[in-house]
Amino acid sequence: MYWVTPRHLAGDDGALAERIGDLLTGMGWRLWPTSRHTLLYVSPDELRGAEWILASYPFELGGLPVAWQLSARPHSDSALTEWNAYFTTGVPHEALADLLIALDTRDVPDTGFGEPEAVLAALVAQGWMRDVDRPTTTATDPGFASSVSLEELPPLIQDADPRPDLVGWQAWAEPVLGAPYLWCTSFSASVPHDLVAVFAASLASPVPVPRRTLPDVAQERLTVVRRD
Repeated sequence: MYWVTPRHLAGDDGALAERIGDLLTGMGWRLWPTSRHTLLYVSPDELRGAEWILASYPFELGGLPVAWQLSARPHSDSALTEWNAYFTTGVPHEALADLLIALDTRDVPDTGFGEPEAVLAALVAQGWMRDVDRPTTTATDPGFASSVSLEELPPLIQDADPRPDLVGWQAWAEPVLGAPYLWCTSFSASVPHDLVAVFAASLASPVPVPRRTLPDVAQERLTVVRRD
């Protein structure tokens, strides 16, 4: 077992399904296996959802399979979700867990009142740097291995807003330039900025995380202390 920093390069320890599934169950979310071989978790008020979709392999982000899809809707009887967020394998489960806790505790999951600056402020407070060319939309970690950016949405990202050319928060880790990504995430246009800020703050946290395994692509960028 190791203590590892930085968190955004620590990987998911091969336990992304188990850690998040245990968290959701502990918060009282109900679980349904689906005919698509996915695991669907729904909050008690039926306004929030989280689905482990890796087995169905619906699509990729940055060449990586999407593993978790989060969603929110305005009414329990609404057939359509207001927003969706997608997370590939490799994303640190601590950051996704903090996002889910924030989603679970907010009164109105489908609406936010923050501004995009909240996301960048959360990152800068943890030592990340604003992009010189795009200081109001993009921040990068001090090692230039990970970025969070407000950009045009990639294909297949679903949102209740039907307008074309929408932008949403995208995040990724590329420990070695030109090598495969470690993880990618995509938030649709209507995801509240304050929720994205929670994810960003946790992602950039300097607090070490425990790991049993280390991602090969990032090992040279990690500070590792063996736990006794």
